[in-house]
Amino acid sequence: MSRAPLIVTQGDPSGIGPEVTLKAWRARKSQTQPFFVLGDAALFERQAAALKLDVPIARVSPQDAAQAFPSALPVVDLGFPVKGIAGKPDAADAPATIAAIERGVRMVKQGEASAIVTNPIAKDVLYKAGFTHPGHTEFLGELGEALWSTPVLPVMMLWSPQLAVVPVTIHVSLQRAIKDLTTELIVKTARIVAEDMQRKFAIAKPRLAIAGLNPHAGENGTMGREDLDVVAPAVAQLQAEGIDARGPLPPDTMFHAAARAQYDAALCMYHDQALIPIKTLAFDSAVNLTLGLPFIRTSPDHGTAFDIAGKGIADEASLIAALDLASLLVSRA
Repeated sequence: MSRAPLIVTQGDPSGIGPEVTLKAWRARKSQTQPFFVLGDAALFERQAAALKLDVPIARVSPQDAAQAFPSALPVVDLGFPVKGIAGKPDAADAPATIAAIERGVRMVKQGEASAIVTNPIAKDVLYKAGFTHPGHTEFLGELGEALWSTPVLPVMMLWSPQLAVVPVTIHVSLQRAIKDLTTELIVKTARIVAEDMQRKFAIAKPRLAIAGLNPHAGENGTMGREDLDVVAPAVAQLQAEGIDARGPLPPDTMFHAAARAQYDAALCMYHDQALIPIKTLAFDSAVNLTLGLPFIRTSPDHGTAFDIAGKGIADEASLIAALDLASLLVSRA
């Protein structure tokens, strides 16, 4: 039985999302799972012409996307025309960006697509249009909870063949992250990671490395008590539940090759503690994967890159990796 195609949302139309999507279709192989774009078809036609990319655009319904895919990039027109001037984000285009995400999730729920791959958004642009979520991850969690009528705690994983990391606190300031970090949040996050790594990655007993919050994991309380009072009790609870968790570990010695060989995922206490090592090791191949959702969502591990948008130099490798991972996870679902 053939699988439904993947959805690629257009992301911020002034960023590199349209360019890398065109290039990803151009780099397709015979085994590539078909995908269609959900966005403004005219934007992709303009971008292909401006960048001199030989990518024909086919305006299709979701049901016709797979048939069109071998010979043209299928676009399901969103009905929201955008300006999409490369490198010049415009809050007037924000409603289309938000609508593509929401409608894409609905299409997965309705079986018109098997997973959603989201192109990068610029949160400050969306905020000007009334977007109230800290980021993609939290918005997707709310959509999943509403459409599937099930409680959802979305967990952001950055995955690559070299390293998988999970920030326990995500799109908040460092000061707020320390305030928000609790034993309960660490435990809930780790449970979802362990469950999804079993289900999605077929790892029978995932090994979780739990980073300390403070330098040297607090040096037994001499550099702050958070690791003793918050992180260590979470590790003990996880171990009591049968989850292979170790920590709190000194963050500065967790990411060299020998250390990475000892675990399947690293849980970090705040955003940059997780994203700096993976972006150093796998900037072009890492994928943003949201765990804990009732549907599959991946995304390139980069931003809108307004500074290079429209110049024809954006690298499509991370989007291709996101498409490949989404396809793999769909095959295992």
